[in-house]
Amino acid sequence: MAIKKYNIKIAIVASKFNYSIVDRLYNGAIATFKENGIIEKEIKVINVPGAFEIPVAVKTLLDKKIYDVIITLGVIIRGETPHFGFIANECARGISRLAITSGTPIIFGVLTVNNKDQALKRSGSEGGNKGAEAAKAALDMVEALQNI
Repeated sequence: MAIKKYNIKIAIVASKFNYSIVDRLYNGAIATFKENGIIEKEIKVINVPGAFEIPVAVKTLLDKKIYDVIITLGVIIRGETPHFGFIANECARGISRLAITSGTPIIFGVLTVNNKDQALKRSGSEGGNKGAEAAKAALDMVEALQNI
């Protein structure tokens, strides 16, 4: 892949909950950025306790008005109670609302899965890495908006 130089400000908001899986998503994102000439130290990383807290951190980053794109990374695994639905819905709704109202691309890299095996498959190298896909989507969105 040819390296394309991007001159953009990137932030990642990552959940600490299920961190071993989130770390795999993060590594996938960083690998994609490196392939595109963006080094890790150029990316602002914010860690939050869980997926429910992601939107407020994104809002704080948006208020700074310096980031061209924000990626959200997290893992919500269905359990035995309705808690999964509440967290997944509010996380997605908050991120979507912020993206639409701010006009800044916010990439939803939060896995919502039925079990840990699904999370591992979606955060690995063989079955695809949703963190890497989120980074690619971030670069594509920045480019698309610059061309409007």
